[in-house]
Amino acid sequence: MSNSYDIIIVPDPVLKQTAQPVSKVDAAVQKQMDKMLATMYEAPGIGLAANQVNLLNRVLVMDLARKDEGEAPTPICMANPEIIWESEELSVMQEGCLSIPQQYADVERPARVRVKYLNREGKQDELEADGLLSHCVQHEIDHLNGVLFVDYLSSLKRNMMLRKVQKLKKQMVL
Repeated sequence: MSNSYDIIIVPDPVLKQTAQPVSKVDAAVQKQMDKMLATMYEAPGIGLAANQVNLLNRVLVMDLARKDEGEAPTPICMANPEIIWESEELSVMQEGCLSIPQQYADVERPARVRVKYLNREGKQDELEADGLLSHCVQHEIDHLNGVLFVDYLSSLKRNMMLRKVQKLKKQMVL
């Protein structure tokens, strides 16, 4: 049994599906969180949602620590994350996605959000996020709702990116 999952690449239909809430954070969900973290670190990425590993439950993991700069890992695991507040102020950041490899674009999102979720221990928790963390958590929650960052782009830009990914897949780079 592998320590990590395979990452699903567009246009797989699972990426457009809505993930279902977990009833509780039990040993199976904790194991999934750990395996998702391993997959994300291996990729390497800073966030991963269940849809991206072909699971349709509302689980995501993130870690913004810069290991290349010697920062210790600071994993955040969330089950059933829900944005309960967002700022009117907007922020634009370049986003990429492990399911849309080697493609990046500026995405506008609320600059700050507050998210309620169940943590790895199954306890109700809240996270107030701004900057990169805010963009990351919104990006991953979008995944759980079947929304990809390219869905924020013009259809022309989106289709160009998706064609590039198909080309990479054909060249067996992925």
